[in-house]
Amino acid sequence: MSFAILRRASRAFVLAALAAGIAPAVHAQTYPERPIKLVVPWPPGGATDALGRLLAQRLTERLGQTVIVDNKAGAGGNIGTAAFVREKADGYTLLMATSSTNAANPHLYSRLGFDAAKDFAPIAFVAEIPNILEVPKQSPFKSVGDLVAAAKAEPGKLNYGSGGVGSSQHLAGAMFKYLTGADILHIPYKGSGPAVSDLLAGQVDMMLDTGSLAQVQAGALRALAVASRQRLPALPDVPTFDEAGVPKMYASAWYGIVAPAGTPADVVQRLNQEVNAVVADPEVKKRMEGMGALVPAGQTPAEFGAFIQAEITRYAEIVKISGAKME
Repeated sequence: MSFAILRRASRAFVLAALAAGIAPAVHAQTYPERPIKLVVPWPPGGATDALGRLLAQRLTERLGQTVIVDNKAGAGGNIGTAAFVREKADGYTLLMATSSTNAANPHLYSRLGFDAAKDFAPIAFVAEIPNILEVPKQSPFKSVGDLVAAAKAEPGKLNYGSGGVGSSQHLAGAMFKYLTGADILHIPYKGSGPAVSDLLAGQVDMMLDTGSLAQVQAGALRALAVASRQRLPALPDVPTFDEAGVPKMYASAWYGIVAPAGTPADVVQRLNQEVNAVVADPEVKKRMEGMGALVPAGQTPAEFGAFIQAEITRYAEIVKISGAKME
């Protein structure tokens, strides 16, 4: 082989090595170069949609590219999530992951269309909205202890409403029954709206719900406890279940941003930094807390991934306790 050929081969090798070394850095510097789609696997109007739109607006400002919310609802969030995992793993399609789609549903549905443990690249935790134990304003129960004592005195007499079998309200109620040993009848509705309406009318004795904060603040419902490790900024006078004598009663709807598995690590890191910055913004945090949310300190992608895996394991037991099965 001639010296000229060796020199050309050597130059090609060096250029290839340099390209391989700087490619991630170049990608990180240029991303994003076009609009980003944020899939919300629920219909407009709910908490997932509201959080998604708030994030999309602020990420648009920070990234310099439009972040478009795409609602793909159906089958408890499974339709949009299953479609999402088939998207290209390039950082231009993201998902609002939730405790339902990415932790509970794997144990509720036999056919998901995705693998909750393998098909996602975790990016950032956004918020959690704890369930609130609520009773009608005319209820005789003023505390968790009052309610549990009454339920044990007359097993099966009291009831709780939910948005349906397998809903977050159902699972939270089943956990409450398990931890307290109280025999309380489950009444599933076709959606949480009708259940809350009957709760307000006093036709349901209690409900564990994430979406009735406004009714509690207006005095139409009485909050007895929140199912989180700390009190809610929106309801500072309402105790946690730990404080009310029911340890480890933790039941929250949580929300985060994920990408398809295989998304470049530099893109994941960039998005993690930007989402954490948005969530830490005082105005954004105040708006989330006004929805009844707890806003965590920024997590790394690895920390959020470990949290999701732990939740998948935890929900296996919760679903088992509830006896719920969608298929």
